[in-house]
Amino acid sequence: MGYPMTLGPVMLDVQGMELSAEEREVLAHPAVGGVILFSRNYDSPEQLRALIASVHAARKPPLLVAVDQEGGRVQRFRDGFTHLPPTGQYGKCYDNTPDRAREIAQTCGWLMAAELLVNGVDFSFAPVLDIDRGMSGVIGDRAFHQQPDVIVELALAFQRGMHEAGMASVGKHFPGHGAVVPDSHQQLPIDKRSFDEIEAEDMQPFIQLINNGLTGVMAAHIIFPEIDASPAGFSHFWLTDVLRGQLGFQGAIFSDDLSMGGASWAGDFTDRALMALEVGCDMVLVCNHPQEAIKVIEALENYRNPASAMRLLRFHAEGKLRGKHEHLPYMAEWRHAVEQLKQLETEPWLDMDKE
Repeated sequence: MGYPMTLGPVMLDVQGMELSAEEREVLAHPAVGGVILFSRNYDSPEQLRALIASVHAARKPPLLVAVDQEGGRVQRFRDGFTHLPPTGQYGKCYDNTPDRAREIAQTCGWLMAAELLVNGVDFSFAPVLDIDRGMSGVIGDRAFHQQPDVIVELALAFQRGMHEAGMASVGKHFPGHGAVVPDSHQQLPIDKRSFDEIEAEDMQPFIQLINNGLTGVMAAHIIFPEIDASPAGFSHFWLTDVLRGQLGFQGAIFSDDLSMGGASWAGDFTDRALMALEVGCDMVLVCNHPQEAIKVIEALENYRNPASAMRLLRFHAEGKLRGKHEHLPYMAEWRHAVEQLKQLETEPWLDMDKE
């Protein structure tokens, strides 16, 4: 199979800590554009770098390599990486010392990005822009705060740190996941609020980060029946009319994982991928179902969207940190970031183990 000259629209996963022969063949398929890594793919920084090198060797241009490395409950790489707090801890800090909270959020955004970049990862799906309303267990302390304006301040700082390190940012889960109880990994949540209410609250962090250079957005598997009959991730209204049109978003739109229960509304895996791309997604994620992923990429073998391909190219990591793992411990910025995190852990109101 020849090498594609553009990135395809599918991001998939791999099973272990090194690629199998079949996986190398799958990654060379023209419909593949990226690989998302999980804890099962990680043993050490050295192993991670070798795995990523083999992913990048699979084709030209190199596939994107992504991970969920938010901190707290959602940090796929731990041993050999700094243990990051859940972002809700920055919100707790904000309630006591807002200036310090903004500084720590920016520092941790840089730290998270720097430690990934030096080991070859292109980007993390972060920051979470959902509101912690005390309803969604799957969101909870993954959200920065309970108030949209505080989320804006802290997320802008976190994004600033990511961008300073040279990493693209991806806000999730548009237009907001915090007002529903069900977990969209298991079932399709329903949010019966009006558009005006969602726009005034849940969408504000997305709006403000878009106005400040947000590189990507991940759509939620949630249906808002008072607004549109389709879940947001499969909705032309939400992705094209609102996100692209009303908000003027020019970055890349990612689906949430199409293997989630909330995505089954759209049919089988191929139907889900086709619908998500049709309504405005640039890249769809198909995780933990390798045979279904193969069906999806085969169905999309001739799919071409030059605008999407150009948007996705912006997610290739660039900058001075790329691949410089041996330099990181000697960098003043890294030592300062780790020290700030140690100070945060000593706060009497903060229990880092409460995840």
